[in-house]
Amino acid sequence: MRVWIDQDLCTGDGLCVDRSPDVFTLLEDGIAYVVERAVALNDPGGSGSLAVVEKREESAVIEAAEVCPGECIFIEMGERFAVLDQ
Repeated sequence: MRVWIDQDLCTGDGLCVDRSPDVFTLLEDGIAYVVERAVALNDPGGSGSLAVVEKREESAVIEAAEVCPGECIFIEMGERFAVLDQ
């Protein structure tokens, strides 16, 4: 599983960080970014910041996408690309 955030849609609520702090972070601009190997990937608005999600974090990442008010978390699973809406 891989994940990225479209910062143009992010509302900065931080619910993703609450659900999975090892995968998501809020930077000084108040917008969420994905984290990989403790490094924030910050290519705003694009899938250039696609982070690999460890197996143990997958359910938390899916839950974060489901509760995200901005619907800005995009998850790639295998060959498919999915947007998880509420």
